[in-house]
Amino acid sequence: MAKRLFRLLEAFFPPKTPPDDAFALAFLEGEEGALYLAMDPRDRAHAVRVARRLLRAYPEAPKEVVRAALLHDAGKALRPYRPLERILTGLFAPPLPPYPLRRGLLGAFQVRRHHPLYAAERIQDPWVRSLVLEHHAPQSPWGKRLHQADQEE
Repeated sequence: MAKRLFRLLEAFFPPKTPPDDAFALAFLEGEEGALYLAMDPRDRAHAVRVARRLLRAYPEAPKEVVRAALLHDAGKALRPYRPLERILTGLFAPPLPPYPLRRGLLGAFQVRRHHPLYAAERIQDPWVRSLVLEHHAPQSPWGKRLHQADQEE
């Protein structure tokens, strides 16, 4: 319950401490850095926390899995979330197709539901791409570990 309250407050107020972008950029390669930096500071901070949690639990995690942890929400950068949209999309995500991307609240619902696809379409590394695509329904062993680190965050 405390985590949900924290996430609710975070929707209205970005974190006071900036995300550790240097940590993230040390892992990311090529276009991945720009993809990460395009994310909202709240999503970047979350991504860093997930990557660090993953590394604490699995210090042997391949670099590609850490990169996927840092980019798993990068598709949300496709369009900015307004605070109320962040809350509403966290509570409800109607079944909308990924394209065409709509404006307003319907577009926010699309981004919430399909952000792994939107991110994966911009990631060149096949393994990182596949792990990001598994974000909502992990299948592979590393996808499941990444999902667990995200859920614990």
